[in-house]
Amino acid sequence: MKSRAFTRAGRSWAKSRPQTSVDLMPPRRIEISRLVYWIALGSLFAWAAWLRFSLPLDPIADPDTWGYLSPALNKLLGAGFVHQGRNFVYPAFLFFLLRVFGDFRAIAIVQHLLGLGAGALLLVTWRRLRLFIPDSRLNPFVHDGMGLIAAAIFLIAGEPIRAEMQLRPEAVCAFLLSVNVYFAIGFIARTFVEPRRPAVWFGIWTALTTILLCSVKPSFVFIGLIPLLPVGFFFLRRNWLWQKIALGSGAVIVATLLVLPEYFLSRDDDLSRAFLPTTLFVVHADLIRDQMADDLARTATLPYPRDWLSRVHDQLSAEIAQSAVVDRGLYPSLGFCPDYLMYNENSIAARLAREFNYDMRAVSEFYRFYYWRTWRQRPFQMMKKVVRQMAIFYAPLCPAYDRSKTMSLTVWYRLGFSSLGHSSYSDVWKAYSPAVEYMRRAEALAQRAPAIEQRKVVRMALTFLAGAYLPLFASTLALAATTLFRRDYRRRIGWLVALTLFVFLYNATACLEVAIINSLEVPRYSTVQMFFTLLAQFFATLLLCETVVGWRERTNFSPA
Repeated sequence: MKSRAFTRAGRSWAKSRPQTSVDLMPPRRIEISRLVYWIALGSLFAWAAWLRFSLPLDPIADPDTWGYLSPALNKLLGAGFVHQGRNFVYPAFLFFLLRVFGDFRAIAIVQHLLGLGAGALLLVTWRRLRLFIPDSRLNPFVHDGMGLIAAAIFLIAGEPIRAEMQLRPEAVCAFLLSVNVYFAIGFIARTFVEPRRPAVWFGIWTALTTILLCSVKPSFVFIGLIPLLPVGFFFLRRNWLWQKIALGSGAVIVATLLVLPEYFLSRDDDLSRAFLPTTLFVVHADLIRDQMADDLARTATLPYPRDWLSRVHDQLSAEIAQSAVVDRGLYPSLGFCPDYLMYNENSIAARLAREFNYDMRAVSEFYRFYYWRTWRQRPFQMMKKVVRQMAIFYAPLCPAYDRSKTMSLTVWYRLGFSSLGHSSYSDVWKAYSPAVEYMRRAEALAQRAPAIEQRKVVRMALTFLAGAYLPLFASTLALAATTLFRRDYRRRIGWLVALTLFVFLYNATACLEVAIINSLEVPRYSTVQMFFTLLAQFFATLLLCETVVGWRERTNFSPA
């Protein structure tokens, strides 16, 4: 329930503002407009469901799938939940579905339903925006129509559908992001915008979904800081002591429930502990190589023997040169292929493991030592690499949108079948009959599977959004700067400006983390951001519409 002050302000504005077309619209016409909206909404979700469930329902595997699938299969076969270098949340999700349904097709079905749920939450979040602009000059039907268009683009685009078919965490990221944004914005609305009792449960759910996101997708760890910002600001406010205690206690409990299982499960998983240090080493291999050369030339004091380090430097130099030839063009911004350095049988990572007698703790210490040493000795070059990676996303055409006409599923099923067909994996899945059936169907789909097709209107919309990202981001920054110095702007659209920047920060932090740790030339690091990229752009579009309409009204009604 709105406060009296808020209600009085709304009534005062309603009396003083110029009448709009909605005020003058006959009730029957309003009812017809609402009916048209709900018919369009139902048709949209029916079409989106058909696009998903008309495709094969067998999920798509890839070379990373075994790390998520094997813990579930081992548990189902009675061998225990074995941690395989991946966080336990998504493998536990797979285990639950296979335990309940005993069919791999249930995975894709549930993930498709979660994708539809993400579209529904996008619409609900969009409608909630009106709380932040109580004196909106925009026709409510225009507002609702914009939300419907945003949901349609998300639900009909090919990339979210393909992602939902995968056996990897990206399949559920859109849903988790939609829930996270919904609760974060709901917490802001109920705690800061409407002066009433803070929404403790919204804050707890914000914390829960944030930790889930960071667990399911480690490249979203930096993103986790953004939805927790309003929760942190709440603790800085005066009063509300018991609400703060309840929110803090709830957040600690949910964090404990998610973090402790991962800690205990990963204690004996050397692969899990070594993954991040190895990634940092191979992605920055060229800069680390140069730093090694400087250390050897200057006879710097190091915790590693000079002769051994010289040999490692020579091996690393040779591997970098070879990777640039073998996998030419995969990582043009880096100039070499870090995957080759990490996964090739005779790569530098494999050689260093042998050098340290497979003591992965010692190997990881070496990787971390030279990564941080390179940052200290070559900060400019390291920052240049980060900026170069950020520029991949903040390009004239935003890579969050896949604008392909068709997406071949045959290629993906073929890759998945060959990946799971590895001799070291087959002994496990052959003991589980639903997995055998899944592999039989996947083999057939690897020969011939339908493609995901994007209609021309969808491709045009995605191309427009890809090109509009930077202009909309720049216009939001400009309006934010203007709002700082214009009291009337702050009163009318201040919260909308803040929310738009809030969602744009999801992009910035996600890209920054990947730019520091990995490379944004890996397409999934960009396409997984489609949900909040789309949401941010529509928030920015609404902000521009509100600004333009408000400016026109002031111009039309100002005294001559």
